[in-house]
Amino acid sequence: MLNFYLVNCYDMDPLQRPLERLIQQRVPFKSPRARVEVGLMILAGLLQHDMNRYFKPFGITPQQYNVLRILRGQYPNPVPINLIKERVIDKMCDASRIVDRLVKLELAEKTINLRDKRVADVVITNKALTLMEDVDIHFYDKQCVAYSLNNADTELFNNLIDKMLASRV
Repeated sequence: MLNFYLVNCYDMDPLQRPLERLIQQRVPFKSPRARVEVGLMILAGLLQHDMNRYFKPFGITPQQYNVLRILRGQYPNPVPINLIKERVIDKMCDASRIVDRLVKLELAEKTINLRDKRVADVVITNKALTLMEDVDIHFYDKQCVAYSLNNADTELFNNLIDKMLASRV
C-alpha cells in the first residue's frame, strides 16, 4: 500500500511538491488545471494498481468487483447485461465477457430473459454474496489513495468530485 502524507504544499518549492517529485517534473505546469488533470491521472493509476493488488487474493479483478456490486445492488432481481454495461465504471471493459467469467467462477448465474429471448439476465449467487462480505470488511478501510485524507478533506474532495462530474450527468 502506498503511504501518502498531507503537507501544506503551498509553502513548498513548486517543483518539490509530491506530484512533481513523483513524476520527476522539472518545469512548472502550464496552469493549475493542467496540474489537476495530471494529478487525477496519477491518482487513477495508483488506485487501479492498489485495487488490483487488493482484489487478487479474492480471485477477482476490480472490473469483476464492480459488476458484482451492480448485481448485489439489484439482488434478488436479475439484471440485464445492457444495464450492467450502462453502470460499470470502466466503459471500455467488455461487460459480457466479465459476466461470463463470473459465471465460470460460480459468482453469477446467467439466464435468458423470458420476455425477450435476445436479452441475457444475470443474478449474483450466494457464493458471490459471501465473497463480497469478505471483500467489503476491509475494502473501504484500505483505499490507500484516500486513506491519508481526514474527514474534512474527504468531504471537500467528494464535493470537488461532484462538481467535476456534474456536467457529465
